[in-house]
Amino acid sequence: MTPAEGRLDGHTGEPAVRRMNEEDRAPMGMTVRVIIYLVAVHFFAAFLFLLFFLAGG
Repeated sequence: MTPAEGRLDGHTGEPAVRRMNEEDRAPMGMTVRVIIYLVAVHFFAAFLFLLFFLAGG
């Protein structure tokens, strides 16, 4: 196949498939921390909600 057929990348000779660039993604450690923080904040908010609900009732 030739690059003119549009199936191969003219620079590398590999299939012209869009690959995800490493710079497009956040580091895995940061992603895990964000998920943990989100879960912890929701548990804390639920605890405060329960506290005020029980205290006011």
